[in-house]
Amino acid sequence: MGFQQRARAPQDYGRRHERSGHERAKAKAMRKKRRSSRSQSLEEMHVPTQEEVVKRTLNSLHILGNQKFALPPFYEHFNRWLIDLENILSEFESSPTVSIDDQFVKERTQIFLNIRAQLEKAQRKEVSREEANRNLSDNKILLERIEKEYSTKAKEIEEQKDREINRLSRNVESIKEELNRIARMKTGIFRSVSKKDKIHKETEATQRLNLAQSDLKSAEQNFIIAQEQLRDEYERKKQLISGQIQDFQKRIENQESDLSLKNRQATCESLANTINALLQRKT
Repeated sequence: MGFQQRARAPQDYGRRHERSGHERAKAKAMRKKRRSSRSQSLEEMHVPTQEEVVKRTLNSLHILGNQKFALPPFYEHFNRWLIDLENILSEFESSPTVSIDDQFVKERTQIFLNIRAQLEKAQRKEVSREEANRNLSDNKILLERIEKEYSTKAKEIEEQKDREINRLSRNVESIKEELNRIARMKTGIFRSVSKKDKIHKETEATQRLNLAQSDLKSAEQNFIIAQEQLRDEYERKKQLISGQIQDFQKRIENQESDLSLKNRQATCESLANTINALLQRKT
C-alpha cells in the first residue's frame, strides 16, 4: 500500500499573511496622512478676506460684549474677559488683509484704558458689597446679643425688685400689725402698761412704720429708674445697630447685579465702531 506525504504549508505563511495585513494598514495610514496634509495645505493656502476677518471680529465682539457672569463675585471674571477681548483685537490686527493706522491704534488704546478703569471701579464696589455683607451679618449677630442681654438683665432686675419689694412690704405690714396691737392695749393703774408707755410705743412704732414705708417707696422708685435706664440703653444700642443694618442692606440691594455689564457692552460697541471707521477711512 503506497504512502502519500501530506502537503504542508510553508512555515513563513502566517508571518507573510501577518506582514501583508500590517503593510496594508500602514499604506492606508499613509494615504490618509497624505490626504490630511493636502487638505491642511489647501486650508493654509486660503487666507481669509478682509470682509471675513471683519465679520468674524465684529461677531466675536458682539458675543463678548453680551457675556453675562452667572454668580458673584463678578470681578473674578474680569481679567479673563479682558484677555479674551485683547485676543480678538490681536487676531484682527495681525490679519494680513487688514491695515491699521495710527488713529485706530490711538482709539483702541484709549478704549482699553477706559474699560480697565471701569472694571477696577466695579471691582472696588463689589469688594465694598462683600464687606457690607460681612458687616450686615456681624451687626445682626450683635443685635441678637444686645436683645438677649437686655432680656436677661430686665429679668434679673424684675426678680430683684420682687424680692426687695416683698421684703419691705412684709416689714410695713408687720409694723402696722404691731400698731394695731398697741392701739388695743388698755392702760390704767391696775394694767401692765401705763398710758405714757402706750404713747411711747405708738410713737416709736409709727416712726418705724414711716421709715419702712419710705424705704418701700424709695425702693419702688429706684427699681423703676433702673428699668428705665436699662430700657433707654437698650433702645439706644438697638437704634444704632438697626440703622447700620439698614445702611448695609441698602448698599447690598443697590449692588446685587453685575455692575460691569453695561460698560463691557459699551466697550465692545466702541471697538466695533472703531473698526468700521477704520474700514471707511481705508475705503
